Amino acid sequence: MFLTMALLRKGISGKQWIGKYRRPRAITWQMKRNMLVHLEREAENEYWISRPYMTPEQERGHAAERRAQNWLKIKETKFQKFPEHKYVADHLNHLNTTKTWSS
Repeated sequence: MFLTMALLRKGISGKQWIGKYRRPRAITWQMKRNMLVHLEREAENEYWISRPYMTPEQERGHAAERRAQNWLKIKETKFQKFPEHKYVADHLNHLNTTKTWSS
């Protein structure tokens, strides 16, 4: 159908690079080379991903101590940011204007 439209119309209607009846893009040798480089890189990544650094036995609990230390640090910073305790007596102390020394 594309060939018929191109032969009969003497060109592609509208913009030639977008749309349903667009002109197919020519594949150059640079595109082929870049695709090969991309596929080789992907194959190498898959090779390294398929070989784990640690066994499941080594991996189990290897970071427990570090995570516990990080949690303690986070907990300490939360407590440092926590405001001091405030008491009702401190808030209502300004009302003690009529209180004398004897009472």
